[in-house]
Amino acid sequence: MVKLELNNKNGFFYIEENGKTEAKMTFVFAGEDKIIIDHTEVNPGNNGKGFGKMMVQKAVEFAREKNIKIIPLCPFAKSVFDKTPEFKDVL
Repeated sequence: MVKLELNNKNGFFYIEENGKTEAKMTFVFAGEDKIIIDHTEVNPGNNGKGFGKMMVQKAVEFAREKNIKIIPLCPFAKSVFDKTPEFKDVL
């Protein structure tokens, strides 16, 4: 359900429903071994669906696959990391 779009410098995870982007979490690469999550946005009407946490989880999976770390500057992403001890390995 969560998709990824990326280029050499940055990227974003997003969720589409009926061809419309309903949630998006952006990040930038910090060197070759880190990404910085800088913004998370969920469209009105989608609150409570867990879209934000799903995108953070996808970012964690991406970091584990690529053997990189995550710096969550976005307050929402940081709060998910703070509440989810099993994600600490990628911080």
